[in-house]
Amino acid sequence: MAKFKLDEIDHQILDMLIDNTRVPFTDIAKKLLISAGTVHVRVKKMEDAGIIKGSSLTLDYGKLGYSFIAYVGVFLQNTSQTKFVLERLNSLPYVTVAHITTGKFNIFCKLRAKDTQHAKEVIFAIDDIEGVYRTETMISLEESLNDKNRLMHEIFNSI
Repeated sequence: MAKFKLDEIDHQILDMLIDNTRVPFTDIAKKLLISAGTVHVRVKKMEDAGIIKGSSLTLDYGKLGYSFIAYVGVFLQNTSQTKFVLERLNSLPYVTVAHITTGKFNIFCKLRAKDTQHAKEVIFAIDDIEGVYRTETMISLEESLNDKNRLMHEIFNSI
């Protein structure tokens, strides 16, 4: 597949969508002095090219009772068990992110929980997965930075 070329209008559309994925196409069109149909067609082309992959919803987990964050490094008995363990981690809804990593851990996870007791239950569930040798947990005291929008703006402004 050929590389998709973004022009200035595409950049401006993406800038607005990065800041607010729910902004109506008609609002984007008015600001850019183009038709809403043009915005729709351009967004569709960027979706078809795989540049835009859906939209996301940002929740305030604290208000929902899930403010406890922990990071769990997972050591495997054998690296050939990675896929199996990832499938099991995926079945635990409180494990929100999992990365295959180099270095100290085979897999590095982020989990959200209600409190320390709930986190302990999730960590024990991870420990119980067949193929997990042991885990090492770090508790987040505060999520001080979580802003992928800045990175997206930088990427789109550099291409």
